Amino acid sequence: MRHLKGKTVLITGGASGIGKIMVRLLLERNAKVIIWDINQSKIDETVSEYSNKGDIIGFNVDVSNIKQIQETAKKIKQEIGVVDVLINNAGIVVGKYFNEHSTSDITKTMEINANAPMYITMEFLEDMLNQNSGHICNIASSGGLISNPKMSVYAASKWSVIGWSDSLRLEMKQMNKDVNVTTIMPYYINTGMFDGVKSKIPILEPEPTALTIVKAIEKNKKMLTIPGYIYRFTKLGQAIMSANIFDWFTGSVLGIYSTMEHFTGHKK
Repeated sequence: MRHLKGKTVLITGGASGIGKIMVRLLLERNAKVIIWDINQSKIDETVSEYSNKGDIIGFNVDVSNIKQIQETAKKIKQEIGVVDVLINNAGIVVGKYFNEHSTSDITKTMEINANAPMYITMEFLEDMLNQNSGHICNIASSGGLISNPKMSVYAASKWSVIGWSDSLRLEMKQMNKDVNVTTIMPYYINTGMFDGVKSKIPILEPEPTALTIVKAIEKNKKMLTIPGYIYRFTKLGQAIMSANIFDWFTGSVLGIYSTMEHFTGHKK
């Protein structure tokens, strides 16, 4: 999506974290922005804060609820029109050993992180195909590339997103449709979602990360890890190292396997 001016952009989880920053960056590019979020007070706060920057509207949507997704999507298509750019950004993390998860933890994580991007894309893809133009950006995670203790279900959900997202990109190419798909795989971001994480690899700051994502959409990037070397390291490392050596290097040298030891997450 070379030019975002005048385009209608829908972003889930758009009232906090990197989602909120992307809202501002998109408005600064003269895009029309639709926010989906589950927190009404944060929606109101974001809309109020940025209303002087451009055309912005918010909807309270629980993306784990298919009926809410379908009803809100229908309302948007009837009252606003075609969504040109969809950014599937909403996500959650539980952060504990797998045996400590409840069935609700598992279900909710998969519903929000893995299923919701597919359900939401399904609602808006047809219009993009009909106009032969559009962009879908899916925020996955480097956790979808590297297995990690206390992230088993989160990793499962993000591995799912990466596989689906890039398959969708290939389908658009095979169908000769000008609908671009970008898969983003960031490392930990300092938004509060991963509070307590300790890492030898620098934790990402929200502002430059959000800007990198918006620029990736503008440049029609296919897949992007932040930082870039994460993708190269994992692919090359897993290709040339045995599982035991890769575990030693990733766990002992890089310290990735112990990053979640003191995880607390968002403060309630």
